[in-house]
Amino acid sequence: MNNLRNKVQLIGRLGKDVEMKKLKGDRTLAKVSLATSEIYKNSEGKKVENTQWHNLTFWGKTAENAGNILKKGSEIAVDGRLNYSDYEDKEGNKKYFTEIIVNGFIKLDPKNK
Repeated sequence: MNNLRNKVQLIGRLGKDVEMKKLKGDRTLAKVSLATSEIYKNSEGKKVENTQWHNLTFWGKTAENAGNILKKGSEIAVDGRLNYSDYEDKEGNKKYFTEIIVNGFIKLDPKNK
C-alpha cells in the first residue's frame, strides 16, 4: 500500500512546448503545463467543460525523453507525485506552487504527430 501514497496519474494535453534546462552535474530538468478536461451537463442540461492546468516537472533521463518526444498539443499519460513549495517574490509576498514530479509518461498521440 505504500506505493499508493502521494501518487498522481493524469491524461491530458500539453499547453506549450517542453522547456529544457541543463543543471550542474549534467542533470537535466524539463517543465511543461498539462491540461485535463472534464465535460458534463449542468442542471439546465447545458454542456460544460471544466479544464484544469497542472505543472509537470521531469528530471534526468525522463526529462531528456520528454524534451525529445513531446511538443505543444501532445496527448500524454503521466505517473508521478505531488510536490508543494513556496517562495517569496521580489516584493516580499509569499507565493505557493504546486507541481507534479513525473516518474514516467506515455505519449498517446500517433508517432508521426
